[in-house]
Amino acid sequence: MKSNFQIKRVYEKPEKSDGYRVLIDRLWPRGLSKETAAVDLWLRDIAPSTELRKWFNHDPAKWAEFQKRYTAEIMNNIDVWAQLKKTIREQKMTTLVYAAKDELHNDAVVLKSLLTKG
Repeated sequence: MKSNFQIKRVYEKPEKSDGYRVLIDRLWPRGLSKETAAVDLWLRDIAPSTELRKWFNHDPAKWAEFQKRYTAEIMNNIDVWAQLKKTIREQKMTTLVYAAKDELHNDAVVLKSLLTKG
């Protein structure tokens, strides 16, 4: 897939260059209004399941296993995966926004990797 997308923390100031902003978290970001978040689409079903999110708990020691489990969840949810890919294809630029503080170990990083592979 062409790389007309990026990932960014939802708490960072929205910019015109973000293009179409897709929130990929199951829960709405704490303390953020809809206006401030500037989200065009909230695709909560692409997020890790509640069970997986709670198990992972942003523990870098569980990162490798989280990536495997989350990838399996995505591949079992073909409709929402197809919707995300279609959204990215149809937009000039798409920014996948997420709330996690850890910018290296989160669901957006997994999605970016999967989307970059095709």
